[in-house]
Amino acid sequence: MENQKQQQALDTATFLRVRKWYLLAIATIALTIIVAQILIQQHLNLQLNDSRVINVAGRQRAFSQKLVKEALLLQTAESDTKAQERIREDLKQTLFAWKTSHAGLQNGNDSIGLPKEENKTILSLFKDLNPHHQAMVNAAETMLGEGSKPNIPAHAYESQLQVLLDNEGDFLIKMDAIVNEYDALSKEKLQRLKLKEYLLLALSLLILLLEVAFIFRPLSIQIRETISKLIQSQIESDNTASKVKRLFEEKERSLQQLQELNFVIDNAALFASIRKNGTVVFISKKFMNLLGVSNVQLNSPLSEILTEDEGQQQYLREIVTSKRKNIRNEEIVITTKTGTHLWLDMSIIPMHQSSLEQSVLILCSNITERKKNQLKIEELTKQNYEERMQQKQLQASQIVEGQEEERKRIAKDIHDGIGQMLTALKFNIESINLDQKEKTKEKIAYLKTLASDLIKGVRTATFNLTPPELEDHGIFPALQKMTTELSKLTGKNILFENKTEENIRFDSLAETNIYRVTQEAVNNAIKYAEANYILVTINHVDGLLSVVIDDDGKGFDPSVLDKVAKKNSEGGMGVFFMKERVNYINGRLFINSIPGEGTRVTINYKVGEAMLDNS
Repeated sequence: MENQKQQQALDTATFLRVRKWYLLAIATIALTIIVAQILIQQHLNLQLNDSRVINVAGRQRAFSQKLVKEALLLQTAESDTKAQERIREDLKQTLFAWKTSHAGLQNGNDSIGLPKEENKTILSLFKDLNPHHQAMVNAAETMLGEGSKPNIPAHAYESQLQVLLDNEGDFLIKMDAIVNEYDALSKEKLQRLKLKEYLLLALSLLILLLEVAFIFRPLSIQIRETISKLIQSQIESDNTASKVKRLFEEKERSLQQLQELNFVIDNAALFASIRKNGTVVFISKKFMNLLGVSNVQLNSPLSEILTEDEGQQQYLREIVTSKRKNIRNEEIVITTKTGTHLWLDMSIIPMHQSSLEQSVLILCSNITERKKNQLKIEELTKQNYEERMQQKQLQASQIVEGQEEERKRIAKDIHDGIGQMLTALKFNIESINLDQKEKTKEKIAYLKTLASDLIKGVRTATFNLTPPELEDHGIFPALQKMTTELSKLTGKNILFENKTEENIRFDSLAETNIYRVTQEAVNNAIKYAEANYILVTINHVDGLLSVVIDDDGKGFDPSVLDKVAKKNSEGGMGVFFMKERVNYINGRLFINSIPGEGTRVTINYKVGEAMLDNS
């Protein structure tokens, strides 16, 4: 114990020492960074001032040249009074800016951001420059002063202009020397800052090396030793835990029976204890409330307490008093004293004890609601089954009716169209008289036209049957063939637009129903809508096949569809079977129409796993 305390004290001292050195190193690095930032900021401020000074010094050369230029312009503009006034104003502003900048470079000027010059070399250069500057200033001010007098001749400015021209060259040369000196001083400051930065960088690297040598390395050794101690302690703890586990297992075996009994009681609120002969020893209060009894006499048979029905009492006596070794589960229905019918899930548990006073434990769960719901589900299932059967019978009868209507339509087309043309053909052939050549030629020409119409009628009737393109090549070529043939047969503008990139095959049942619905929609547009332009568009995007039939017919009120369908008219039955076909393949049909503006029929079919292959 004493050794542990000493070890803890040593670890604490080591930690405190390492923390002190670590904080010291961090503080030193932070101080180095702060000093570097201060130096950099100071240099940046100086650089801003230097750049401002160099900029102003450079502009002085431009101002001197501008001053001489404006003085020359003032001399040449003697005949134009307004021009003289404008040039004199410009000369005055240039002179003011030139004088202000010259004074600010030497003595400083806050308004234009110039500090006071302290460098003796630059001040010496300015001292050498000042006579030329002052001479040019005096000449310019003289010109401005005389210019305010009336009727000043042009030759009056010649002496001042000569002064300006004589001093301008020397001013520019000496000003260049000052600007160069400014630039040299700025570069010298930058070199000094670089040297300081290198020194600070070296100091930071030295601090990091010292941290590695005197902080991180000892700390890593200390951590490795601590981890080794923790692993050893973990091994000792595991051994101790194994011993404790064995002790707990021995205790658990002694409490196992009690835990099983507690589990049963905790999970069953309806319970009772009975003897071998079926009489009650104890019954829970919740059980009595469920049965509708307030007071139960001991030694009363449990079967008589549970139910008033004699048959149920006899059955309960048999299952409760029969000898057994295993637990028995029963779902029984009882009729309580209040006349309520209850379903109970009963567990009969034999208690093998030395005492004969308590030998059976009854555990129950009230499953009345579950049984009622089960009966309701069975009734609803039966009702739904009967409704589905009725719906299937209705659909079957409607399909048979539709097939019969289709047969009647085909027979009507053949009788009214092909049959009448065949009869006319027969009568015209019989009426041909070879002796009357002119009439014979007319009849033969009429027979050719009639035969052509007959061929078209036959092709129209046969085309309405299943086309070979649908079975051989799929829905895309079949719809294209259908629109092409119907356009030729009817003379209508029936067009087909395929927006898919490839020919896709679907389930044959889906292809057949989509083809028939599209065919019915096109035939309705031709026959009822009196459309001249019909466009069939097919597209397949993200597993959704969409067929759209647009026409420019007379349109109709969509609310009339249901009334027409109820009357079982030909158009109504056509729309009805279109919907039935689309519903049969789990698709959707949309019919939109505006009277006088045409109709759009849309067929949507979710492809999913019905796609067969890509060709």
